[in-house]
Amino acid sequence: MPSAKVLEAKKAIVAELSERLKNSVTGVLVEYKGINVADDTALRKELREAGVKYSVVKNTLLSRAAEDADLAGLQPTLEGTTALATSDEDYAAAARILSNYAKKSKTFKIKAGYLDGEIVDLATIDSLAKLPTREVLLANVLGAFQAPIASFARAIQAIVDDGGIEACLAKKAGEAAPAEEAAPAEEAAAPAEAPAEAPAEAPAE
Repeated sequence: MPSAKVLEAKKAIVAELSERLKNSVTGVLVEYKGINVADDTALRKELREAGVKYSVVKNTLLSRAAEDADLAGLQPTLEGTTALATSDEDYAAAARILSNYAKKSKTFKIKAGYLDGEIVDLATIDSLAKLPTREVLLANVLGAFQAPIASFARAIQAIVDDGGIEACLAKKAGEAAPAEEAAPAEEAAAPAEAPAEAPAEAPAE
């Protein structure tokens, strides 16, 4: 029978896992067998840099934590080796990184996952994995906002290159002047119309 000290340690681990599940926006469970030390180190580094917490967990302890966090739907998958990846902010990072690694391995597999406190199927995890990184999304959004600004900046630069606003206005006025002067000349060149002849008087009877 486990000692009181061991039981307290297990309770602490369950409590920590439970809080981790509750505070994360998403989590992914994987069967991590077959991964070598070098790959495991590289994988952990990539996950850590993406803000994802990753750790190997005991199924019995995670099962209790999942139940406490209202994620009991994870329990049927808690067999064999299990590692848990959770993220407090990024919805896609864990799914993307782990799915990419799983594609290169015959033994490393995605087991289950959750999203905002709800269990999701493997198809949903796969969809999350296909989302672009946060940096790419931010770059796309920033690009959309910068497009009009860039056009405006180019227009301002063109004005500067032409000598400033006054020079541009003078240039525009100069282009308009010949057009205005051409109108009277064309009118002068047009032949004068002959005066209409007065109708002949009817002969007196």
